[in-house]
Amino acid sequence: MATFLYRLGRFSFRKRHFVALFWVALLALAGAGAAGAPAAGNSSFSIPGTEAQKAFDLLDERFPGASADGATARVVFKAPDGQKMTDPGNKAAVQDTVDELSGGTEVAQVTDPYQGGGVSQDGTTAYASVTYKVPGMELEETSREALQAAAEDARDSGLTVEIGGDALQAVPETGSAEIIGIGVAAVVLVITLGSLLAAGLPLLTAIVGVGIGVATITALASTLDLGSTTSILASMIGLAVGIDYALFVVSRYRAELAEGREREEAAGRAVGTAGSAVVFAGLTVVIALVGLSVVNIPMLTKMGVAAAGTVAVAVLIALTLIPAVLGYAGRRVRPAGEKSKLLGGGRAKDKADRPNMGTRWASFVVRRPLAVLLLGIVGLGAAAVPAGSLELGLPDDGSQPTSTTQRRAYDLLSDGFGPGFNGPLVVVVDAQGSDDPQAVFQQAGDEIKALDNVVNVAPAAPNEAGDTATIAVIPDAKPSSVATEDLVHDIRAVGADIKDGTGAEVLVTGATAMNIDVSQKLNDALVPYLVLVVGLAFLLLIVVFRSILVPLKAALGFLLSVLAALGAVVAVYQWGWLSGLMGVEETGPIMSMMPIFMVGVVFGLAMDYEVFLVTRIREAHVHGEKPSQAVVTGFRYSARVVTAAAVIMIAVFSGFIGSSDSMVKMIGFGLAIAVLFDAFVVRMAIVPAVLALLGAKAWWLPKWLDRALPNVDVEGESLAAHDSAAGKDDEDKELVRA
Repeated sequence: MATFLYRLGRFSFRKRHFVALFWVALLALAGAGAAGAPAAGNSSFSIPGTEAQKAFDLLDERFPGASADGATARVVFKAPDGQKMTDPGNKAAVQDTVDELSGGTEVAQVTDPYQGGGVSQDGTTAYASVTYKVPGMELEETSREALQAAAEDARDSGLTVEIGGDALQAVPETGSAEIIGIGVAAVVLVITLGSLLAAGLPLLTAIVGVGIGVATITALASTLDLGSTTSILASMIGLAVGIDYALFVVSRYRAELAEGREREEAAGRAVGTAGSAVVFAGLTVVIALVGLSVVNIPMLTKMGVAAAGTVAVAVLIALTLIPAVLGYAGRRVRPAGEKSKLLGGGRAKDKADRPNMGTRWASFVVRRPLAVLLLGIVGLGAAAVPAGSLELGLPDDGSQPTSTTQRRAYDLLSDGFGPGFNGPLVVVVDAQGSDDPQAVFQQAGDEIKALDNVVNVAPAAPNEAGDTATIAVIPDAKPSSVATEDLVHDIRAVGADIKDGTGAEVLVTGATAMNIDVSQKLNDALVPYLVLVVGLAFLLLIVVFRSILVPLKAALGFLLSVLAALGAVVAVYQWGWLSGLMGVEETGPIMSMMPIFMVGVVFGLAMDYEVFLVTRIREAHVHGEKPSQAVVTGFRYSARVVTAAAVIMIAVFSGFIGSSDSMVKMIGFGLAIAVLFDAFVVRMAIVPAVLALLGAKAWWLPKWLDRALPNVDVEGESLAAHDSAAGKDDEDKELVRA
């Protein structure tokens, strides 16, 4: 591995024009594809194998033309104080709005509130339901403008009018904080590398990699049904790892220059050593992201595969484009310890014998490993406590900021019709095999009415064939409540009894039922996912480190950091701690997909730091140093760079907290805090403490396994042999000349 990458690094350095042209052409090709592709919409959300999805599919089959997946809007009207919605003037304004909306070319149906029971009991609130023929993200802008114009006309009559539903759903924005994150990364790179040019290289190559990845996702978005969130998450992860991977290679290149090597040789050795770590670190991230497919939720699978593709591009760029641009930079990238004239006068390092911060910290940990280990575990354990109160859910208009019309419509409906009105359940009764479908519909409705926590059960609405009907059920509690979840289970229990007695099938769907099924599916998949991902990565790390205990320690450390990160997410987004600082306007359940997605990404990133840090320690140990001294040596060469890489990742992820999309916002915070815990507590404190306590036992490997494992040579031992051989050849040549 090291020899191959060494040759690849030298080739890329030497043939830099060809390599640079290849990546520029690839970026241009992806950009052209993205420019000509349709805009990305919301990925179709489906959860195969669940009752809610089965009912949804049945609706599509038995109610053709009903636009089951079409966009919806609820135009909510509230009368001025002292008036009723049934007053002639207000009623006329609502009727004008309904007529205006009915003329839309993409509108499938508009329900008149005075004919469909859309007026509250106190008469102060009413709503009109609008169903469209196409999904929300596929609506023409003219349809959205017509919806907003109709609401504005009604406001002119003195009514309070707000619009809920997904018809006004927009592509999420990340906000200016993302730019701030990149700015922080740039400052950290300048401080770490001591040169504006050297700092610019990781940023440049990372942006190229993210550009290729995001442009490719955009180009394929319509064909592969990739949602707009997919490209945002891919850019988040791709930018973070792209900068980090490039930073590790550039840092190693400068270290090789400091040892007196020629620039092409230094580039080759940087790719052969740090590049090997990049390959295996990237593999762990890719395994973790692609492994999300075991959950069998298509949207999650697509997000994982798309992000994994961007990570793969980042790895390839670090191995090829970085040495190429180092070739262009020439002597302007200085050896480690030297600064540019702008930042330090161009003078050489003058404190070579003084131990750096990494050396001093590692020496402290090696002297007091047990105290550091216990303190780290207790601290992360305390941070993980809130995770025990984790509640999962899917976002609805109630989680929107109060400044949005969707949230205001949600609140008006809750006040006028009750909290459960925003989460209606749709019961689908399939009586195709029954002798008397109408009697089955009536029985289902009556038994559901008798359940607790039910406010209203609408009459059954059969299809044209008369063999299938829908029954709308309004719960007494809000959609995300435990009472509503219990009601869904109660309805399904009633359905099981009806099926036993009549053969008819009763299915529950709707956003609330979908949420319950998603949460259950994710809970069921979490253990198999962890076994698969952690198992594969464990085997990979055994190959890298040629040890059993080091990979085991890496996996356990990851569990600590991810639990602590989940605890922080619960504390902020569910409990409301520091919610104002994080821009959280509404607390509530954590998004169902958040834990498993965060587990996947954090595992990959955690293994990044494990590989980069521990390979340096193992390299020192392989070259003859005692275990405790190897820890100190590893930290002397890698702690500064790993710290910088972690700060950069935290800055990039934190930038996405400013997103308008609640899922992106939450994932940005979760990943940032997870990197903070993993890099600075687990990898910088717990890892050296454990290695110091284990001593030489840390690198124990059964002899039979040692013989069976392939030698990937991450530490670059073959390059040391190459140096020896080169030195011997030079000596022979000198003897011949003599």
